[in-house]
Amino acid sequence: MVFIIRKMSDPSADTQQLIGERIRQIRERIAQAEQQAGRAPGSVRLMAVTKTVSPDRVNMALAEGVDLLGENRVQEFLGKNLSYQCEKSQIHFIGHLQTNKIRDIINRVSCIQSIDSLHLAKAVSSAAEKAGLVMPCLLEVNIGREESKSGFAPEGVLDAAGEIAAMPGISLHGLMTVAPAAAGQTGDDSCFRDMQQLFLRLEQLSLPNARIDTLSMGMTGDFEMAIRCGSTLVRVGQGIFGARNVQTGLPQH
Repeated sequence: MVFIIRKMSDPSADTQQLIGERIRQIRERIAQAEQQAGRAPGSVRLMAVTKTVSPDRVNMALAEGVDLLGENRVQEFLGKNLSYQCEKSQIHFIGHLQTNKIRDIINRVSCIQSIDSLHLAKAVSSAAEKAGLVMPCLLEVNIGREESKSGFAPEGVLDAAGEIAAMPGISLHGLMTVAPAAAGQTGDDSCFRDMQQLFLRLEQLSLPNARIDTLSMGMTGDFEMAIRCGSTLVRVGQGIFGARNVQTGLPQH
């Protein structure tokens, strides 16, 4: 009797390979979108969004060359960040932030992309001063005027930027938005175009103590369109880690 011994595959190695291949494909698409828009190669930064993703899978993405993580939820982040194989400088907070959670992240992230009100900006300013640091921030714009989303109204964000740029403990770096889901489905880039114009106007204000260099917009379903409209940073989660399971909240493989 002859026994055939089959070597079992390593699930973690398979997952690493899959994540690596997805990242390579996304980088190729980013490079192609840059070229089509007449933009310099490497002008758009890739962020891996880690909501519901386990630390080992996040570390796989880091091992494949991803150098920026986006965190959505404070409590989830606090339960995972000590396992990350990266520096604080590689982590941004991008989700809705309650003022009573600021102190939990102020020394653990290098940028807060989701400043959505003057009230939150003042609280971040105070916490940063107490921590002896200056926190880079982006202002979140509700460009689609959706009731379900937070953020500054488009017509009010530039006035707010003037106030926030003058706050101690904050360094204003630009704008962030989440476009309506329909934009990626229909190819309607009007929201991204509106954001691009707001960003250019913000640059022209030449606000003191501000360094306007980041327009964070574009996700898995619409990042190429966002790049054509001037995005400098795209936030990709499902495109790297797979779709989340609706019932469990965990990524599907």
